[in-house]
Amino acid sequence: MVGKTASAAATTTDAARRVIELLTDANRTMVTAESCTGGMLAAALTDIPGASEAFFGGYVTYANEAKSRMIHVQARLIRDYGAVSNQVARAMADGARNTAHCDYAVAVTGIAGPDGGSEKKPVGLVYIAVSTELATVVIEHTFGDLGRAEIRKASVAAALELVIEVLTSTND
Repeated sequence: MVGKTASAAATTTDAARRVIELLTDANRTMVTAESCTGGMLAAALTDIPGASEAFFGGYVTYANEAKSRMIHVQARLIRDYGAVSNQVARAMADGARNTAHCDYAVAVTGIAGPDGGSEKKPVGLVYIAVSTELATVVIEHTFGDLGRAEIRKASVAAALELVIEVLTSTND
């Protein structure tokens, strides 16, 4: 089990390093907006030496009111679709990018458990969005009930991978 954890950590570190390299090489900046990951994504990025060249900062918008007040997610979206939704993930990413005046933003919102899930929105449901000047991509993940810590780790890894996909597709 230790090997698996170390391997997952190395993979996350490698992905974070790749994100910082891509951003730095393109002279671009990125901001994070996190709910269920509570700053873990920002921590993964700031673990990389030289991250300050490309990583602007992050918003931990755990409470619904924080999403509205800090990054201007419309309360109507949260009320109509729920905090864990495609619509709110998109609004989080767009709101963070616009508020921070960055080139890119990545947002994560989900249900890490052990409580909070329902039949319609089970524990392990996570939405990840990446916002650029041209478009915002949102991906739904259903990680399953892996346990709170594992869902959060999987969310960070998936967010980094999506950022890499977006950065490599826009920088080609």
